[in-house]
Amino acid sequence: MTDLHMHVLPGMDDGSKDVRTSIAMLKRSASYGVDTVAATSHFYAEQNGIAKYLARRQTAYNRLTEAIGERYGFPRLLLGAEVLYFSGMSATDDLDALCLEGTDLLLLEMPFVPWTDRVLREVEAIQRSGLQVVAAHIERYMDIQPRRTMEAFFDLNTFIQCNGEFFLSRWTARRALRMFRQGQIQFLGSDAHNMTSRAPNLDEAVQFIEKKLGREPVSRFFADVDYFIGA
Repeated sequence: MTDLHMHVLPGMDDGSKDVRTSIAMLKRSASYGVDTVAATSHFYAEQNGIAKYLARRQTAYNRLTEAIGERYGFPRLLLGAEVLYFSGMSATDDLDALCLEGTDLLLLEMPFVPWTDRVLREVEAIQRSGLQVVAAHIERYMDIQPRRTMEAFFDLNTFIQCNGEFFLSRWTARRALRMFRQGQIQFLGSDAHNMTSRAPNLDEAVQFIEKKLGREPVSRFFADVDYFIGA
């Protein structure tokens, strides 16, 4: 099972504050069957250039993997980023360096305001450049976008990532199941930041989906995820 969205690298952002927390997050994930975790720390263009971000990320990754050492049973870590949308990003040099390790998948956090045609054209340009956009936690934007905007966005053929909470909230569970059943969701993530208020919870979401739809659709889903990330 792959968790495509986790803020697990220590000291990188508002996620894990230290190595001890990171290890606890990974142990918790492993305990319910996660074998691959995408380490998707926030990338804000106004705060970091890509080169500076990558250097910070590598340092945090080295600290974590050195602490884990030769111990077995931890999920595989894939380096990535949760890239906040910014104007002109499609023309940014080395944008592909922020893709999930070994893939062309770019986890993109869209603006938390109504999207303009310019925003949609920027996303389309990223797709045309050869990268595959994965819209992070799409459920957070849907209610603030006009219906026609969301339809236009889905027409861009981006991939969709949803958080576990989308399935676990009584207010959104029905919509989440419908999207899952219709194949509109390509990736799931915990979006975990810590072990308290935002702990890894992908198991709860998966158990809910299996209860409602059966185990076979979930197995097919994660087989497709493995294909996308080259597992």
